[in-house]
Amino acid sequence: MRIKKIHRISIQHYIPSKPLLNILSLLLLISSLTSWQSALAQESEFAGEKIVHVLDEPRHRTVLQEGQLYMIDMQLNPGDASLPHRHDQAILLNRISNPDGPQLGIIDAITSYASETYTHKIENNGTYQWRILAFIHDGNGEPVRANDRPTGMQQEPELEDNWFRSYRIELAAGETTLTQRHHNPTVIVQATEGLAHVSREDGITRELAQPGDWTFRDAGASYRITNVGNSPIIINVNEVRLQFNK
Repeated sequence: MRIKKIHRISIQHYIPSKPLLNILSLLLLISSLTSWQSALAQESEFAGEKIVHVLDEPRHRTVLQEGQLYMIDMQLNPGDASLPHRHDQAILLNRISNPDGPQLGIIDAITSYASETYTHKIENNGTYQWRILAFIHDGNGEPVRANDRPTGMQQEPELEDNWFRSYRIELAAGETTLTQRHHNPTVIVQATEGLAHVSREDGITRELAQPGDWTFRDAGASYRITNVGNSPIIINVNEVRLQFNK
């Protein structure tokens, strides 16, 4: 469980009165107790079961670890279930599919996990493999740079907060993006059926051939995306914003 720090702002050497300090301390204690009770209640639902951190849950496989980024490929087959697991870090989700079928890479983020631990388990009661590419951020919620938008991007982000920034780029057959360069580590994910090439500045090309295929670009590296298929394709571009360490 993590408690956010309170940053005091000094204005002309203002010192809060003792009663005010007592009230602030009481509010902080109440908030801490509430979070602790909530986490305890969640874990009591799984009495007798092994509870692990999400990074140690077998069906949440870590496929990339780079600085504050942990990338997870969650795959859950029909009839299967995960272990009960805890979340205590902000997470970005690229939803490739759910138990009912394809989800076309829908983007979602849950940043409240960074301030309040959440424990749950998931079960696949459908007929389709459940797959999510997830990005866990181990930063403190304070970006190193306030203005860290990429260059070469011709649209607004689909999602943006202190931890993540994600774009959904739709390319027609044969279409190519401008050269893009990010200030943050970036993972490019194929969201829909099709065929795309991600070309680096050094000439090396990574082919994306099916939903869930991905490639990583480090901060400062440039690239272009080309739809080399015969139909439109959607590509998710996910930034993990550099932050100060906890």
